[in-house]
Amino acid sequence: MKATRIAAAGVAAASAVLVLSAPAFAHVSVQPEGEAAKGDYATVNFKVPNERDDASTTKLEVSFPADHPLASVMPQPIDGWSVKVTKSKLAKPLTLHGEKIDEAVSKVTWTATGKGIEPGFFQKFPLSIGALPEDTDELVFKALQTYDNKEVVRWIEPQKKGQEEPENPAPVLALSVASTGGHHGSSTAEDASDASESAADSSTEASADSSDTTARVLGVVGIVVGVAGVAYGVLAGRRRTSA
Repeated sequence: MKATRIAAAGVAAASAVLVLSAPAFAHVSVQPEGEAAKGDYATVNFKVPNERDDASTTKLEVSFPADHPLASVMPQPIDGWSVKVTKSKLAKPLTLHGEKIDEAVSKVTWTATGKGIEPGFFQKFPLSIGALPEDTDELVFKALQTYDNKEVVRWIEPQKKGQEEPENPAPVLALSVASTGGHHGSSTAEDASDASESAADSSTEASADSSDTTARVLGVVGIVVGVAGVAYGVLAGRRRTSA
């Protein structure tokens, strides 16, 4: 009986270790390079892991949110992949840099021209997008991942607040608060100006500190010289008296 209990305990412990050490499933996700600020432009990467042991990912389709259309979407070339940008007419035209835009990107499709994403690997698909909307905190995309065995995984389920993550969550891009300087370089100029003013203030403070230090040193030297003079006078007087 004791041996049976020990064996059962060993099996339970081994099972617990396997459960705790099992890796979480990776999802198709989107992350910015740096910040994705509202009203600005950003470079984002769609990260696609291969979750299969016996098939390669050969196609990725990303649908863009229709409620927050993006007029500018530019893909970066990737070796071993072709890319197609699909645009659609807008029900309500956008105004971008003073010009009216009546169409926006609705989908970007990458298709492997080689082996694709093999088991045990992942691939990043970069895009330059903008201008990002200012009336939302996030953009929700929908992605379809196709394997060479014809399997299609639909990453389209929205994450509902207060609920567990769905089995196939849609990629979500979090947007940060727009910087006060905008995206045309004025922020850099202001930062440089602030840096110059700070450097000037530091220089002025350093000069003031140097002047104060010099004055203190001279004051101490004066006191020492005065004390020495008094002492010399006292000693001289004593010598005369003695004489």
